[in-house]
Amino acid sequence: MRTVKRLQPFSSTIFAEMSQLAAEHDAINLGQGFPDTDGPAAMLAAAQEAIATGQNQYPPGPGIPALREAVAQHQLDHYGLQYDPATEVLITVGATEAIAGAIIGLVEPGERVVMIEPYYDAYAAATAMAGAERVTIPLIIDGDGFALDHDALHAAVTPETAMVVINSPHNPTGTVLSDEDLRAIAQVCIDNDVLVLTDEVYEHLVFDGRVHTPLATLPGMRERTLRVSSAGKTFNVTGWKVGWISGPAELIAAARAAKQFMSFVGSGPFQPAIAVALGTEMEWVRRSSAGLQRKRDLISAALTEVGFGVHRSEGTYFVCADPRPLGYHDGAEFCRDLPARIGVAAVPVSAFVDHPEQWTHLVRFAFAKEDTVIEQAAERLRALS
Repeated sequence: MRTVKRLQPFSSTIFAEMSQLAAEHDAINLGQGFPDTDGPAAMLAAAQEAIATGQNQYPPGPGIPALREAVAQHQLDHYGLQYDPATEVLITVGATEAIAGAIIGLVEPGERVVMIEPYYDAYAAATAMAGAERVTIPLIIDGDGFALDHDALHAAVTPETAMVVINSPHNPTGTVLSDEDLRAIAQVCIDNDVLVLTDEVYEHLVFDGRVHTPLATLPGMRERTLRVSSAGKTFNVTGWKVGWISGPAELIAAARAAKQFMSFVGSGPFQPAIAVALGTEMEWVRRSSAGLQRKRDLISAALTEVGFGVHRSEGTYFVCADPRPLGYHDGAEFCRDLPARIGVAAVPVSAFVDHPEQWTHLVRFAFAKEDTVIEQAAERLRALS
């Protein structure tokens, strides 16, 4: 194998593997997290107009001014966070590039990056590309859900830590970190003078009356936090790859130094459309979130009926389920068998961890699908019982 050693573990992803199995067996794909309906009509029309009126060349490196201004205004309106759109907002090719740019631009080789386990696989890959060391702190069982392990947090974050990566609402578990969790993270990062990267792409997709709180709003955190979000999950346009990162100008400059040699720029005609959506389509987002809560209830009820142990999902597109009551103790083996056996695809949570002991059995199902698709998947899942 000619791939450099640090990237060999990332030569393929669990999403590609499970999606290929789904295609081979004509299975319903509840593995990869993408919706099967389009976003708001006004946003789609704005993109079509941008294409038709010649906005198809390189946009400015930091992103078009209208979108940077819309991102800044959105954060001010929703959270009271004030960012200068000229120097403190950077438009990226999706949240994944924002994450990579921040880690590569701010973490030296050999330094430590702390992340919550399970983690979205892009965090580990970006840390490897930076030549840095990955350290994990686990979520722990909290009733039918999960919570942050505060003892592990304090043990992992030290003055030698370069960056802490926080993801809430959390993929793959659907956990929304509590105010107590956020205060603990903030205090340990301030005490150790550590930078924080927050992945908040599901910020508007929280359920049961919960409210998302950005870590940057806590005292002492804005000056050390890079906040990442994107249009893909919020507006059902995962293929447009329009993301952004906000934070202090010197931190944004570091992320931009790396980002400009990854893609340079991207998503030219989609940027003005997202600017329109951020300014006018948040009521559509609220309805979308309510619909996702209903879909979560639908898939959770179906999984419970079949016999799975179902964990609560407080946000995102995902619910985690335990197939051990059905006699399956290896989630990865279960997921590889599922498409051929009943025509449904899911992903094993063990693909997102370094310490699989707690996670080997768990499986993640995505529910950002049409109700009829979820109902069809539920009918197929009943064959397991």
